[in-house]
Amino acid sequence: MPQTFPLNAWYAAAYDIEVRRALMPRTICNKKLVFYRRSDDSVVALEDACWHRMLPLSMGHLDGDNVVCGYHGLIYNSAGRCVHMPSQETLNPSACVRAYPVVEKHRFIWIWLGNPALADPAKVPDLHWNQDPEWVGDGKVIHAKCDYRLVIDNLMDLTHETFVHGSSIGQRAVAEAPFEATHDEREAVVTRWMADVDPPPFWAYQLHKKNGKVERCDRWQIVHFEAPCTVAIDVGVAPSGTGAPEGDRSQGVNGYVLNTITPETDTTCHYFWAFCRNYNLHDQGLTQWLRESVTRVFGEDEVVVEAQQRAILDYPDREFYNLNIDAGAMWARRQIDRMIAAESKDSAPIIPIRSVTR
Repeated sequence: MPQTFPLNAWYAAAYDIEVRRALMPRTICNKKLVFYRRSDDSVVALEDACWHRMLPLSMGHLDGDNVVCGYHGLIYNSAGRCVHMPSQETLNPSACVRAYPVVEKHRFIWIWLGNPALADPAKVPDLHWNQDPEWVGDGKVIHAKCDYRLVIDNLMDLTHETFVHGSSIGQRAVAEAPFEATHDEREAVVTRWMADVDPPPFWAYQLHKKNGKVERCDRWQIVHFEAPCTVAIDVGVAPSGTGAPEGDRSQGVNGYVLNTITPETDTTCHYFWAFCRNYNLHDQGLTQWLRESVTRVFGEDEVVVEAQQRAILDYPDREFYNLNIDAGAMWARRQIDRMIAAESKDSAPIIPIRSVTR
């Protein structure tokens, strides 16, 4: 089956706090991997199958910075080389498992599964808000039972807020306001402004926390996609007429919704997200409220995208239709497809999302 994701890319494998001095298995892009931290706190990612009899190494244990297979005791160093075999002194020179480049940045562990010579740490997606001292926030990881591209589609077209998230962030203005979609070779941006609207409950609460009152606002959503799977959304509201569209957001509240979606298999993904803000930085209660509020919002999205995936499998011959609102998602899909095609030696056609089999 043709692949549905590029391999020459940095993918978020875990939140930094997930990887410890213990063996942690995780599947990424259909590859079984095991992660752990060495004694110097650096992160290791190895193929999760012993060279000898293929037992997952994650079923073994750590001995210092080495991994001991739980079946026959073969020992691997952090580069994946076997350094001990039972009952023999001579080591088979082919005894190794693949080690993958990893980078720890923006509170995530990133892994490169393709050509290691191309693994430039400078190309890790920009999610700096997650550790910028002028911003504060928190997030979670969702295991979504759907093709990762469905989550990207969802984030690139926020008109669904009106209908899916009506009790929190949705309002009619999101579906009716004009928008602009722009793109280049690796990025796509969708910009939407809603002038002089009543803030929905999620934003009204934040306005009151900052200004002590709630009033009509200018609202913005600026969605930045970075291929193949990272979406940073600049969102917020400011009292109408105070200059937010012109660049002065000082009287409003501003947030960034950080999203990076890592394929697990062709029909499942790891969805890492965080919500960061640049006001009331020391209000831990607000941080918790925002995290749990966004958790509920994304729980509603999870229901939708998983239902889409089931329908795709139930109706494999059906095709998606596109509206004007799908412009951002369409550009994102094209950029992903170009990355996949660039890795294909025989220029095989890109697998359409509806051709994924059960």
